[in-house]
Amino acid sequence: MNCRPYNFAAATSIARCSSRLLLVLLVLLSVVLSGPRGVAENRPAPLLTTDAIVTALMTANARRAAAMRGYHGKRSYHVRYSGFFGARDAEMQVEASYTAPNHKDFKVISQSGSKILLNHVLLKLLDSEKEAIQESNRRQMELSPKNYEFTWKETQDTPDGQMYVLAVVPREKTKFLYRGNIWVDARDFAVVRMEGEPAKNPSLWISRTFIKHQYKKIGEFWLPFHNESTTQVRLGGRSVLTIDYTDYQITSVGRGASPHGIDKNPVLPDPSSVIVDQH
Repeated sequence: MNCRPYNFAAATSIARCSSRLLLVLLVLLSVVLSGPRGVAENRPAPLLTTDAIVTALMTANARRAAAMRGYHGKRSYHVRYSGFFGARDAEMQVEASYTAPNHKDFKVISQSGSKILLNHVLLKLLDSEKEAIQESNRRQMELSPKNYEFTWKETQDTPDGQMYVLAVVPREKTKFLYRGNIWVDARDFAVVRMEGEPAKNPSLWISRTFIKHQYKKIGEFWLPFHNESTTQVRLGGRSVLTIDYTDYQITSVGRGASPHGIDKNPVLPDPSSVIVDQH
């Protein structure tokens, strides 16, 4: 019989080495199985201050604004009103073109439904959007510390990636600003989603409006994808407006510095271009 004394320290050291080796092998195996793409997607968003997120958002948008020189796309507008005057619907298909820094063209392809809603709601939305893109109006709509107070709320994992969720409160109650939340992509630092209501009621006929706006990445740019606004009318009634943006084509891209006249800060959609006003 072997009666050599048992070396407890040596055995413990060997066990530890074996455990470490097993851990390393498991990590390497997980990397091989998931691949670099899976590891990158699961990497948590960096912990940043609210000021750092807002600064990165403005910087990234300035770079995208400098590069975006033009695009073309299609839109589908639908509005439904139900209330004291009964129920009415209207639809409109539109081709839209943008040329930097401040020019938009709209071509109505088809329209159907209530003439009142077509002429006094949908066509007015196009006129409002043309006015909103002008430099003097864009300055009032900037998503910047000049116009908003930002508060960090949380970080979310979504099917579209990790998002920083910030609350936005307007510094002044104007018709160009919102009160609500924005979702900022943690990788691209672009606004992916917005939910809120106008800081100032746009009409005496409206008691409340709630807006949801989504953006989609097209190439290197984030462009409007879907809008839904629900408006409560004071005299009794409810209007729901939806806008779907499709078939984007980037027509012109520049790589130089931001030209004079183009805004360096991100903006949310002009409330008057996405709200049903019944007057």
